[in-house]
Amino acid sequence: MSAQPSRYNRSFGGMTGALVVTVVFVLAFALWRSLFRGEAEEPTQPVDWQESVRLAQDADLSVAHPRQLPDGWEASSVELRAGADPRWGLGVLTDDGDFIGIRQQDSSVADLVELYVDEEAEGGDEVSVDSEVARTWQTWTDDGGDTGYSTELGDEALLVYGSATAEEIEAYLGLLTR
Repeated sequence: MSAQPSRYNRSFGGMTGALVVTVVFVLAFALWRSLFRGEAEEPTQPVDWQESVRLAQDADLSVAHPRQLPDGWEASSVELRAGADPRWGLGVLTDDGDFIGIRQQDSSVADLVELYVDEEAEGGDEVSVDSEVARTWQTWTDDGGDTGYSTELGDEALLVYGSATAEEIEAYLGLLTR
């Protein structure tokens, strides 16, 4: 058996060059795909928030909730916890896709504002809103455009907040009942 020489030169430089060409090709392909692929938004699935309100009432919890949602608005999330640390949360999307949330729990307003509006949210003026839940609400804003309205219901704090306009949130406050 005689050893036949290979037809091409196998060198470290040749392998390095082939590796560089392969990496450049993969990166170019990934860049090309990202340019022509749009962001796929997953549609939110509406939730049955009225059932959660009924469950809260059955558990003797008095939660702030809208009488009904305006046309085109849909509930996107709900949280209900009874027991030693009861809490209530409802997330709603407006017809423009803006978010409004309700958080009610045995906590301080400052803690809720820090958690759901912004750590550095600034308190604004108190406003009067015709609502069955409360007449006077403390306003909150942050640099990112979020707005919040808070009040206290006995030992519980209530925060209504979101990226919707102040007018939409105030109209939503007018729909709240317990």
